[in-house]
Amino acid sequence: MTFVLRVGGLKVANVKSAPLGAMRVRLLALAIALIIPAVARADPIADFYKGRSISWILSAGPGGGYSAYAQAFAPFFSAHIPGKPDIVVQNMPGGGGIRAMLYLSDVAPKDGTTLGLVHSSVPFAPLYGIKAAQFDARKMNWIGSINASTGICVAWHTSGIATWHDLLTKTFVVGGSGAGSQMETMPEMLNKLFGTKIKVVSGYKGGNDIYLAMERGEIQGRCGGLISSIKSTRPTWFPQKKVNVPIQIATARNPLFPDVPTVMELAKDARTKSILQLMLAPLDMDRPILAPPGTPPGIVAALRKAFHATMIDPAFIAQAEKEHLEIHEISGQRVAQILNDAYAMPPDIIKAARDAMKLTGSSD
Repeated sequence: MTFVLRVGGLKVANVKSAPLGAMRVRLLALAIALIIPAVARADPIADFYKGRSISWILSAGPGGGYSAYAQAFAPFFSAHIPGKPDIVVQNMPGGGGIRAMLYLSDVAPKDGTTLGLVHSSVPFAPLYGIKAAQFDARKMNWIGSINASTGICVAWHTSGIATWHDLLTKTFVVGGSGAGSQMETMPEMLNKLFGTKIKVVSGYKGGNDIYLAMERGEIQGRCGGLISSIKSTRPTWFPQKKVNVPIQIATARNPLFPDVPTVMELAKDARTKSILQLMLAPLDMDRPILAPPGTPPGIVAALRKAFHATMIDPAFIAQAEKEHLEIHEISGQRVAQILNDAYAMPPDIIKAARDAMKLTGSSD
């Protein structure tokens, strides 16, 4: 006798049975019908994250641009991760962002319960020989970057610094947060390659502390800041002309400042342009998110998928606009490629970039 085995109306197989075996076949069919939907619903990533929380480590202090991005991004990111884990933002400033990166590299759990959002300059610190940067950025699992941005120098409106010519002829006192951070490397680069007269006062915890110091008159400005950071944390500065922008540290002019030159425009030869290209690479992966090395590939893939879903989520886009956050999706694969390309640059270009930034924490 031949029976047609169907599960949920779907023909699975023709089953030949001996007489009196029909009941066993029907029981088999019933068992399969109960098992298949359960298997189809099983999601190991969702099972792992359900009821858990993710610690999201920021290399910056509270109140700045990184915190603004993380707080806006976290709830939407959580909703797109299977299992919808809570995301708890934790600030870990220090060493220009290197402290957080060392934690993520060596200490943090490698199971998907800890992620990082680090200064975009930090992954390049080992390339330049920063002694404290004992990690390999290429081994990190890059989930994606929330933005690509334009770097600028900003000077408080009473500082007397307004144009590129002013940077070449006047002392400009800016704040910094540690060797390896753009707030210190970019001013040194401008001094070395172009002859500006920028003086860095180091020791600030992050960009927000530097902005507060500008408002108090302790320092005159900041170099290596980002347009996106100022728009999110100090939305009145640009429209109310609280700050001047004498130079854009970028390859192309931002539409917000069409009359302000870029460093790439001012470069006089091909070698200088190559050095600048390397030094500006972090801006192409602004606000990068990572998972520690050793995180299971399946979890990394799920996080990358959730990252993409968040970046195109109309609700997140609307929230970003409300909070004046510039967003531009850079995939995790693209972030990894930017880093690989940078680390593959000729040694003489890397050395020239390091020398231009006067990285005092380097191995030389």
